[in-house]
Parts: sequence; structure tokens; C-alpha cells
Amino acid sequence: MNIATTAQPIPDVHDEHAINCVTFQTLVFLLALSQIGIGVTVSFGWLWATVPLVLVAAHLMHGLLIGFHEASHGLLRKSRRLNEFDGVLIGIFSLVPFSLYRVVHQMHHMHLATEKDTELWPFVLTKAPRWARRLAAFLELTVGLFYSPFIFLRVFIHRHTLVRSRKVRRRVWIELGLTVVVWAAVLAAVAFFGVWKYFLWLYFAPALIAANLQTWRKYVEHLGLTGNTVNSSTRSIVPRSWFGRIFAHTLLHEPYHGVHHQNAGLPHTVLPQFTSILAPKHPGERVPFISYRQALPDVIRSLGNPRVGAQWRDPSRNGQPVS
Repeated sequence: MNIATTAQPIPDVHDEHAINCVTFQTLVFLLALSQIGIGVTVSFGWLWATVPLVLVAAHLMHGLLIGFHEASHGLLRKSRRLNEFDGVLIGIFSLVPFSLYRVVHQMHHMHLATEKDTELWPFVLTKAPRWARRLAAFLELTVGLFYSPFIFLRVFIHRHTLVRSRKVRRRVWIELGLTVVVWAAVLAAVAFFGVWKYFLWLYFAPALIAANLQTWRKYVEHLGLTGNTVNSSTRSIVPRSWFGRIFAHTLLHEPYHGVHHQNAGLPHTVLPQFTSILAPKHPGERVPFISYRQALPDVIRSLGNPRVGAQWRDPSRNGQPVS
């Protein structure tokens, strides 16, 4: 039996004209500039300048991954076609088919922190041994660029897959095929021109870091929480400093994660307007953190026994281990 995660309703202000992609376009522009900078510094052998630029590029790539998430909700672009285009393109370079991510992420919202929440697998499964959950956390935090796609592909190829629509499955296969073709062309070009050094610095290093940052943020949002309400199964960051607010803006306001889970139809630009709903109203709920630095110790403590969901506290599980 899963314990349903309840949400407090908030006003639905979703209007397609309220969708503002300026922030996302700015992130794309800044990423392009950082890539040019990396290319120049690598060509001159300026490692001291390359490393900081790679870290900047990784943060911007992390922002684009959140844009991928926004596209799955139809909130990245006013135009549906452009929204789909951006989603598929980011999916190709993040190795996760956009259509597959959308299905799994919808299940994440519908079954937040329950055993049906496949996006948080295996941490929602009380039958999963602790060593397996620790291993999953280690892999996702260190090689998330490759492990995260596995989480989603696992759902697609599982014999009891949630992706049953023939139309959706056909599109996922098309996107997988497109990913193979694009990456075969990219790697062939890199090999032909002998520019592996540039490939590693321009794509691989920042993408690897960005994927791991994505995992850390995902864990800040949910890992170690065993409540049965949205606010007790979701950590939110409500920054107070100007730097914190700018940082949240570059992450498309994803730090206000509890607000997003209360109403997934809200464009990211308005999420900070609803922070009042994050105030604790039920047992187990806590006030939002003011920074990721403040939230990280709470997450790190949970890595010894990584789990998510109220089912871990459910005494009716017929003697199944819950620790």
C-alpha cells in the first residue's frame, strides 16, 4: 500500500502568454560564449582559464537540463513546436529521449515519493536492500551522465513498462535512433579531425559535471524525506540574498520546488510569488532552506540509508524491512 502524497491547491495562473523563454535563451547565449572561451583557452593551453570556464559551462548546462524539465511540462516555449524541438534537442545531448522523460516525469508528479515514482527508483522501494540503494546513489552522483539515462531506459524496456502507448513508444524509438545517428556523426567528425581534446573540454567535462549537479539538486529536492504531503516529501530553497535569487533565476526557479509540485502548470517566472504555501502546516513539514549550502548537510546525512517516501514508515507492510 502506498501512502498518497497530498498537495495544497493554489491558484492556477497558467497562461500560455505568461510563458517567458528569455531566461532560457540567455542561458543558451551564455553557454555559447563560455564554449567559445573554452575553445580559445584550450587552443592556447591556458589550463588556469579553461577550468573556471568549464565550471561556468557546467552550471549553464545544468540550467539547460532544467529547461528540458520545463519543456516536459510545455512551459519552455509559447510555441508547442519550438517547445518540442528544444526538448528533443536537449534530450539528444543529455542522452535521455524527451518523450520518455515526459512520461516518467508525469508519473513522478502523479505518484510523488511512492513506489510508483520511477524517477526516484530505487529509493522508493522498501524491498530494495540498503547496499543497492547506496550503490545507485553513488553512481548517480558520480557518473550521472550515463546512469541517469539508464533510470529512464529501464522504465521503457521493463516488462511491466509504464510506457504502453504505441504512439509514444514509437516516438521514443525514433528519438533513440536520432540520438544514435547524431552521436555517431559527432564522434566520427571528432575522430576524423582529431579534436578529442576539444571534445573533452567543450562537452564531456562540463556535461559530466552538469549531470552530477542535476543529481545533487534532485537529491536536495527529495532524498531522505519520508512525509506524506508535498511539503514533507520535498525540500525547497527560498533564497534571501540577491546572489541566491540570481542563482535561482539561472536554474529557472527550480529551487522553489515545493511550489512546482503544488501546481506543475505554473511557469517558472511566477514560482517565487507563491512561497507562502511552503510554510509548515502539517507534522513533518519544515520551513524552506535559504540556500543549497544550508540544505546539503541534511541530504548528506541521508546518503547512508538513501530512501524516499512515507511507505518507509508504514507499519502495515507485512514485516518488510523499512531500514
